[in-house]
Amino acid sequence: MNDFLTSLTAGSGETLTAAAVLLALLVSGLSGFMIGFTYLKTNDSENVQRNFVLTLFMLPVIMSVIILFVGSNVARAFSLAGTVSIIRFRSAPGDPKDIGYIFFSVAAGLACGIGFYFYGLAFVVILCIIMAILEKSKFGRSRARARMLKITIPEDLNYTGAFADVFEAYTKRISLNAVKTADLGSVFVLTYHIVMAEGADEKELIDQLRCRNGNLTISISEIPAIAK
Repeated sequence: MNDFLTSLTAGSGETLTAAAVLLALLVSGLSGFMIGFTYLKTNDSENVQRNFVLTLFMLPVIMSVIILFVGSNVARAFSLAGTVSIIRFRSAPGDPKDIGYIFFSVAAGLACGIGFYFYGLAFVVILCIIMAILEKSKFGRSRARARMLKITIPEDLNYTGAFADVFEAYTKRISLNAVKTADLGSVFVLTYHIVMAEGADEKELIDQLRCRNGNLTISISEIPAIAK
């Protein structure tokens, strides 16, 4: 029993056995499953990419196998570094949270690869629980109601200060992001980014604006990147 516990908390040494490989695959696969499941449950379902979740499952397994095969062999380590250095990943930078989960998976795979199965699994379980708690408590989410407001006004209306008192009553912050002409220059389209005041009603805001812009088109929509 003591030997078994020692094998769970100590490195695997120089000798690579079938039992060590199978144990590393089992623990790393379980770690990858928990990481992928946690990511799936702590993100909005419409924003989750299936391929990314599968990648989170594969990364610990792949990393643990690489570490097992390389071991402490310097020549293998340099060969691996040379192979990785010629690979070019042409992809746009992702969400910081997604990048964090990638490092999470890599760390779990490293722990399994060097033989720290118990500590690696404990690390995965604890961090998954923490992520679930943070998501449940909506930690870090802004309560501000950020919106994009578009107002169409006639060309003879001076939009500078025309809606100042309305915005002061219904918004907390406001910025004019764009002004463009439409309908051959007969109207202007103003695009604002606004943060609604606490308790402010969007319909009342639109009704007040319609009284100023000659009942022309007004649209208001959520800004997902800011609202979350």
